[in-house]
Amino acid sequence: MSATTEVRLAVRYQETDQMAIVYHANYLVWFEIGRTDFVKQVTGMGYPDLEKQYGVLLPVIHVEADYHAPARYGDAILVRTRMVQFSRVRIHFAYEVLREVDGKGEELLVTGQTHHAWVNRELKPLRLDRHAPAFFSRLQEAMAQQP
Repeated sequence: MSATTEVRLAVRYQETDQMAIVYHANYLVWFEIGRTDFVKQVTGMGYPDLEKQYGVLLPVIHVEADYHAPARYGDAILVRTRMVQFSRVRIHFAYEVLREVDGKGEELLVTGQTHHAWVNRELKPLRLDRHAPAFFSRLQEAMAQQP
């Protein structure tokens, strides 16, 4: 089990703006795609299962993004997601959005971070270890594998 996951996407025309580059807020959508994929790959449980079985939600409480180069329509991109910190009440992810360049590797486009709190359906903080112990254990195992 790795504490870093990757998702490949293609930039769609609708994600670009008048400057013919990806509109900045779309990178946050890509962060979410990376994050939900991370949770599914690492724990074997998707967000819908976590919400239905345990009543646990994971709202964003802080977000950062640094833009290094623009993505454009048709680009093949890679969203790399890594768990940075994890506790019973919070989780912190880091992201890299890269353009895949045929035969030349990858070009860094955006780096970012999101911070989240574990909450119940009423948006009240909860301790994940008490509400979803098996899910919590899987995240602990993934964090232990960080380099």
